[in-house]
Amino acid sequence: MTLAGFAATASAATTTATADTPATYTTAMNIAYRGELPAGADAYMAERCRLDFYHPTNRPGYATVVWLHGGGLSSGEKAIPEPLKEKGFAVAAVNYRLYPKAKCPEFIDDAAAAVVWALKNVETYGGDPSLVFVSGYSAGGYLADMVGLDKSYLQKYDADANALAGIVSLSGQAITHFAVRDAHGIPGTQPVVDEYAPLFHVRKDAPPLVLISGDRELEMLGRYEENAYLARMMKVAGHTQTTLLELDGFDHGTMPGPGFELAVKEIIALSAKKRDRKFAHKRSVRTAKE
Repeated sequence: MTLAGFAATASAATTTATADTPATYTTAMNIAYRGELPAGADAYMAERCRLDFYHPTNRPGYATVVWLHGGGLSSGEKAIPEPLKEKGFAVAAVNYRLYPKAKCPEFIDDAAAAVVWALKNVETYGGDPSLVFVSGYSAGGYLADMVGLDKSYLQKYDADANALAGIVSLSGQAITHFAVRDAHGIPGTQPVVDEYAPLFHVRKDAPPLVLISGDRELEMLGRYEENAYLARMMKVAGHTQTTLLELDGFDHGTMPGPGFELAVKEIIALSAKKRDRKFAHKRSVRTAKE
């Protein structure tokens, strides 16, 4: 489906605005996504656990992408990626605590708390809580995979990972992240698959999973193969909505350019499919009552 088609579908279903009415956007800055901080929280948690929420102002019922930045889990700063702007959906750009100041699984827990904020709050801004995606690049892709595949992180906040509309990971690690291995004195050349690896949590009933990698010969070594193995094992487990995409000719640093284009297409397509299923269900219920 084209962007125009997506906008028209969303508009017809949720607003009387015509498809050719320009969408307008605004950004709510530095939202404390944890709300009231838990007992024992420090100033670092208060500083880092914030997000910026970029969203349409005249397109109610929009999808939302929770975006997790890269940086090896040890650096990086929230920002709304330019390629995700003005695409008809909202973007929640998230900061999370960083290694080594934060220990595993604190950064995963932060990502989960941000996703839960979206699930519980986007409707207040005009979004559709059934159309929340989690996405990220590199370390952010790893976090997106962990939050979407290991259900325990969202369950902690009384939320269900299966409520997500999709997981879209750009060059994320599928084995245990090298920063997590480093904390345990494990060299980066030693692969580990434990509870902190997306591969450990393959399951049949996961949300749609989109794995985007650079060229297997140019990427960070093993990154494509990790994602290919995750995709294969998801399919072995019976998951029918796993997509693996390889960007020939692009390395880890250059793959986000075309990677964002693919991510946008997948998010729009998955949003349209979920809307269609929801509307079909409503029609069938209405027909049954009649």
